[in-house]
Formats: sequence, C-alpha cells, structure tokens
Amino acid sequence: MDPGDPYLIACTGCDWRSADDGLRMSCPRCGDGALLRTEYATTSFTVAPEASGVFRYRSWLPVRREIDGSSRPAVYRSEGLGRELGLTDLWVSFSGYWPERGCRMVSGSFKELEAYTVLGRTPQQAGVMVVASAGNTAAAFAAAHGPGVPRLLVVPDRAAPVVAAAGGCSADVRVVALRGATYNDVIDFSRKLVASTPGFFPEGGVRNVARRDGLGVIALTAFEEMGTLPEFYVQAVGSGAGAIATYEASERILASGVAAGQSVPRMLLCQNADFAPLGRAWRGEPGPADGGAQADPYAPELANSTPPYDVHGGVRDILRSTAGDVLVADRAAAQSARAMFEELEGIDIEPAAAVAVAALREAVRSGRLPRDAKCLLNVTGGGRRRLHATTTAGAVPEGGATPESSGIRSVGLTASPDEVAAAVLDSFASGRWPLAPTPVGY
Repeated sequence: MDPGDPYLIACTGCDWRSADDGLRMSCPRCGDGALLRTEYATTSFTVAPEASGVFRYRSWLPVRREIDGSSRPAVYRSEGLGRELGLTDLWVSFSGYWPERGCRMVSGSFKELEAYTVLGRTPQQAGVMVVASAGNTAAAFAAAHGPGVPRLLVVPDRAAPVVAAAGGCSADVRVVALRGATYNDVIDFSRKLVASTPGFFPEGGVRNVARRDGLGVIALTAFEEMGTLPEFYVQAVGSGAGAIATYEASERILASGVAAGQSVPRMLLCQNADFAPLGRAWRGEPGPADGGAQADPYAPELANSTPPYDVHGGVRDILRSTAGDVLVADRAAAQSARAMFEELEGIDIEPAAAVAVAALREAVRSGRLPRDAKCLLNVTGGGRRRLHATTTAGAVPEGGATPESSGIRSVGLTASPDEVAAAVLDSFASGRWPLAPTPVGY
C-alpha cells in the first residue's frame, strides 16, 4: 500500500487490489463475480471522539470527505425485551429516531449509515447517481446532504410518503415513484435509466464498498459499547448487505487484535415467511418461476429476489463461515412482535425490524438460540411516529409531508427511461422539475 493511500479496494475472488477512484464496483478481472472489500492503512480499532455520527470511525470508512448530519446507532443492553424472550444477555442496536438514546436518524432507518458514507466516497462532478430503493434507502439519501453529488432516487409509489417525510426532492435530489411497481421493477427501471445516458451512474448497492463499510458501523458501535463481539447477530435482510457488512467489520475488529479469543458472530438472518429467497437458497429449495414478484410481504423492503447469495464474499459465504442460518416470520408473528417491542422498549419499530424480533422470539422458543448467549439484535428502523409527532428542527410537521409537497414525481411502469432521464438532467441544469407532479391524495 502506498503510504499516501488511507485504503485500497481488493477483490474477494482474486489477488487484484487498487487505489480507489470512488466509483468502482467490481473487479476488472472477475467482473461481477466477486465483491470488493476495503483494506485500510490503519489496522487498529480507532475512534475519533471529536467526530460526529458515523465519522467517529472514519479510519475504517472509504471516504474522501465528511458530511454533517449523520448519527450513530444507539446500542444498549435490553432489560424488558430480553426478560420477555428469556435471554439473559440481549443487546439492541437501534437505528432510527430516538433522541432520548442519542439516535437521530431523520429517515427512521439504518440506511442513513450507508447514505452518508456513499456520498462521502463519491467524487464530485461524477454525474447523477441513480439509487434504486424499496423506500428506506431512498429516504436516507433524501435526508443526507452530500454537496456536489446530484442523485435520482427511484422507488415504488407506495414508498413515496416515506421518502417525502425524509425530505423528498431538494437541490441535489430528484425522486421518481413508479406506479404499481415492485422493488424488482424499480431495480430494472433504474438499470435502464443508467444505460440511457452517460450522465448517470449506479449507486451500486451491495457492491459499493462504502455502503457496506457504512453499515459496518453497526458492528463498530456495538463493539465500542459492549466491549466485545456478540456471539449471535440477528437482522432482517433483503439483499443481505447489512449482514455482510457486520461480518466484514467483525473480521476487521478481530484482525486488529482487540478481541483476542473471540470470533465473528453467528449470523441469523431473517426474512418474510411468504418471500424468503435467501432462505430458499440456503436450504436448497426451488423458488417460484416469477421470483416471487407477486408476493405481498409484510415487510416489502426485504423483498429482493436477486440478492448476492452465491458470489465471492456474499451471503452464502458468511452463513457458511459462521454456521449461520436464515429464519422467517409470518405477518401475524411480526405484527405481534412489533407491538411487543414498543410496549417493552418504549419505541415504535418498522416492519422489517419486527420480522427480526419475531424470528428471534421463535429461535429462542425452539432452542436454536441459547438463552445465555450474548446476542445483538439489529433493529434497522424505528421511531418514525416519534419523529412525526415532534416539532424539533429537521422533523416532519404534524400530519407529515406529502409526495406532492416534496416534489416527488409519479410515472407509469411503461414510461420511457430515455424521456425520464432527459427530464432529470434538464431539471438539474435548470433547477426546474418538469415531470407531472404526483396527484393530490396520493
């Protein structure tokens, strides 16, 4: 490593490594067959107490600049939920809006961890970043303010209110909501947008090292607060990016020498019972011919039918390495778990987090998770009702923002990607957003 490079990017499938240009998502030798990882010049676990939010761990973040406004998760040892589940050493990593615990993610989701880091990695004047999202990632990229990084957020129309509440459109952000779309429709439309013009580039998803290292802050914060790595890690997943990130960050902690005698936590990944592509792949079960696109899962943000399962460094590798498993929870169990968490812990949580709580409850009941295990539950979103009810700076007014008032534009699934792309580029050049606004009452 050149002494001037704070980090390199390296392929998990071969020995290729290079300095980072801020945009590379794949190995030039392996193509899309392997994930890239970061190798940092600083090998010790180091915090910057004077830095705010995620940048407290900047020595292990692939960023060229820091952006104001981020927040770390709140990590605490649970009393109420742990007692109810019968776990004697349950820890919660909460991401969302819970100011009493020092967590102020105004989008209500842990996706802010990746948004600030991705924007910090991306070079200015690179073009328009296209982000495909089921809702939470787009809300995070709308909430984060990255100077010089214009971005187009593409979401299903049902997710538009969440994005509107987080800020909607702004000087750097345009939002397109696809009517009647699934998450996979959004991914497909976003790819067509990127292909339509050289002025666009993809955010990259799980293949963006900044996204995963940003999400790795979950593990870094937990280690700092707990003083140890957990034995079990529980999280609801769609692509599995957060779980891969926790695995990679845990390996980095172990390599630093501060966790002697410990190991990477066993990964327990959670999905909707009626849409669990990772669970099917892990158990070797065939999936529906349409990939499950017609499913109506309780937590639609987990409905990614093409997760990075069998790539080098992907979900299968981390499950095998940690003797992990994929758990599922149905709608009734998740709804019950959501109410239970709010009653016991005093904060509302999002559907995906409720799936994880429900799956954890069943894992304890069935004996798959020892009651005395040191367990970390990643609550990936919550506090939105608290956020919407407050009048503090940056919060959503009473009643919430609407897609129309936030400049979100609605288009049909058959819309021309070329025409949408041209309108977006024109809007950034002119400061006007010419697509038809979303109808009132949307």
